[in-house]
Amino acid sequence: MKAIWNGTVVAESDDTVVVEGNHYFPAESVREELLRPSATTTVCPWKGTASYRSIEVDGTVNADAAWYYPEPKDAAREITGRYAFWKGVEVTA
Repeated sequence: MKAIWNGTVVAESDDTVVVEGNHYFPAESVREELLRPSATTTVCPWKGTASYRSIEVDGTVNADAAWYYPEPKDAAREITGRYAFWKGVEVTA
């Protein structure tokens, strides 16, 4: 699987976990140099609190386009430390 935004591969892995239709990539497969800090968080009743990162490619920022659960609830422990993407990030095989 690949996560691509603005013509750039942001993450690539054969080891994604699919939850609610979203592919969660291992942190080591994500290009950290493209991620920017974000103060945004959201809460899912069964997964816990998600933290967000923005993606920057060639000077263009896609705010809060990546999210992860640093400490998910037990029901979602399989996605601990994994990233998922949205906001125009294409996830494809």
